[in-house]
Amino acid sequence: MPSQTSSLPIIDIAPFLSDKPEDQEARRLTANAVHLACRDYGFFYLNLSSYVDSAEPEYLTTLGRRFFSLPQEEKDRIRLANEDHARGYARLKENVTNGKADNHEGIDFYRPVEKPDKTKPLWGENQWPAKPVDFKEKYEVWVEKMKKLGLIVMEAMAMGLGMTQDEWKELRSQVDDSFWVMRVIGYPPLPNDHDGFSCGAHKFLYADSTPSALQVLLRQPGLVGSDITGLPSEKGSESGVWINANPIPGCVVCNIGESNFANAEFLVWEIWTNGLYKSTLHRVVHRSSNYRVPFFFEPNFNAHVKPLPAALRLQDGSAKQQLKSSVVYGEFLVNKVGGNFDRYSSD
Repeated sequence: MPSQTSSLPIIDIAPFLSDKPEDQEARRLTANAVHLACRDYGFFYLNLSSYVDSAEPEYLTTLGRRFFSLPQEEKDRIRLANEDHARGYARLKENVTNGKADNHEGIDFYRPVEKPDKTKPLWGENQWPAKPVDFKEKYEVWVEKMKKLGLIVMEAMAMGLGMTQDEWKELRSQVDDSFWVMRVIGYPPLPNDHDGFSCGAHKFLYADSTPSALQVLLRQPGLVGSDITGLPSEKGSESGVWINANPIPGCVVCNIGESNFANAEFLVWEIWTNGLYKSTLHRVVHRSSNYRVPFFFEPNFNAHVKPLPAALRLQDGSAKQQLKSSVVYGEFLVNKVGGNFDRYSSD
């Protein structure tokens, strides 16, 4: 069992892009690497150089930069209040993490729904910027690629857990219509007097070209280290030290995900694996301006998330007696999103 180090594992997804029989062993090794990374870190670098051209995400961030440089009144044309208070543009410090305003602005998109109704939580329509003119076209192409990639990574995780074909088929039916979320985020430099972070500690394919911006809490029980930024430790009850997840060309950073449900931890993969996989705290600290496009590959809206038999087989009897709670994903999401933003008035 590899010990935790001060850097995250790097995993190449290429073997899962091929269906050649001779690549089966490479897929097995990749799946095992994903399993160990999820179990020991909750984070890993995913090498996508064989899946996407690096120029594509770079252009997406350029489009984001152009949008965020527009006059405020232009950006407010697609503000959250126009729709369901979840889809659309959020002003600087309107997004809230752990009760503190985050020093960023962004646009949020969700999977389109049938019969949109903006009076219902999460059931409105996505609001696409009119400028830049090719914004919607380029980002919709990216969404389709990330949805396919999400299923690929899910298959690798299923194989790493030792799932049977029937078990993988069942799990796939819970994520094959992913209620995905995509955010386009702009980060101005973090003010010295700001009581918070660019984005506070929380538990996504995640991309950023800025060194030291994305920070991950490396769990080491009993270890209390100095914070690498001089900012508040923001670790809650967890022991460990913050490490930088600096950019690696051709790679994105993957996290198995976290959110908060009814004041109790709700972790999709923690539930699926009965606690074998644990999400890892991470945060964003920007000392310069930059942009990122996180994509969240989520379960289907009506997915019933519960411990997987394959995960239980990897655990001893005592763990089986302490099953994680089950939940319907859409019910969790509606509760979560309601507390993410400070709503501002129509005027």
